[in-house]
Formats: sequence, structure tokens, C-alpha cells
Amino acid sequence: MNILTTHDLIEPILLAWQDRIGEDYAGYRGHVYRMFNFCLALRPCTEEEQTKLAIAACFHDIGLWSDHTVDYIPPSIAQANQYLSSHGLQSWSEEIGLMIELHHKVRSVKDHRYPLVELFRKGDLVDFSLGVFTCGIPRAYIRQVKAALPNHGFHKFLMKGAREWFSAHPFSAPPFMRW
Repeated sequence: MNILTTHDLIEPILLAWQDRIGEDYAGYRGHVYRMFNFCLALRPCTEEEQTKLAIAACFHDIGLWSDHTVDYIPPSIAQANQYLSSHGLQSWSEEIGLMIELHHKVRSVKDHRYPLVELFRKGDLVDFSLGVFTCGIPRAYIRQVKAALPNHGFHKFLMKGAREWFSAHPFSAPPFMRW
């Protein structure tokens, strides 16, 4: 399996956010590409599916920086919808919105209309878990992707946010979690 370290759609979308993301840019860029690669490793995707995955990957956590909040799912969906609208792709809004909304769902997503939602959830889970959960992807490939696309402190950034959330809300799941 090839490892994509650049992509014609991901690069311009992320570059437009580089200043807002700031010092976390390299980490988020790596996360986007790792999960994108993991999605493509889970099953073959059409060109249209790859485009949807690329857009969702770029925007799925963007609310962390657009709105500076741990409740980042709604602003991430809003930013994705704005992008889709400005590029004449409004018909994808529901599917990409669900991909973003449910990417931290604990249980599988069973939506036969939109199989990319579950694929996206699994791709994010593989990277979020640092490869502990493989979702069937060979561990050797996960190691290769991680070597080609370094973490650059992304998981440290996530852990800092988790510590802050649980310090303030010790008995509540973060707002981005879905059961």
C-alpha cells in the first residue's frame, strides 16, 4: 500500500488554516494524513469517496482552532459546510457532517446510506489510539505510516486538552464523545 504524504486537495485546505492552527499545524497535518491513509487502507475507495474523506479529514477537528473549544464538533461541521457550500458541494453536507459528528463514536456506525461514516471513524480511531486499535490494518503498515508522517506532538496536544477537560469535569465525558 502506498503512503500519501501530500494530496492535491488536503494541502490547500490545510494551508488556508495554517496561521490559525499555529504551532500545532505540523501535528494536525500529520494526523489528517495518517487517518486519511488508514481510511484508504481499510478498503478501496472511488475518487469521489477519497475526495469526501480528504475534506472530512481536514475539517474533523478544526473547531479546536476555529472556536478554541473542546466542544469542537459543531464548529468543525460548520467550517466543513462553509467549504462545501463555497465549492458547490452542498449535496455532500449531510454525509461529511455525519463523518465529523460521529468520528469519536464508541460503537460502530451502522448507516447503510453513508458507509464512509464508519470507515472514517475507524481511520481516526487507528491514529487516535496510536495504533493500539488496528481495525484490521496490518501493524507493519501502521508503523510505516507513522514513520512517514511523524506525530509532531499532536497526541501531547490532545492529552493537554483532555487533562484540562477532566480537571474541570471529572465525572463527565467530553462533549465530542458519542456512544
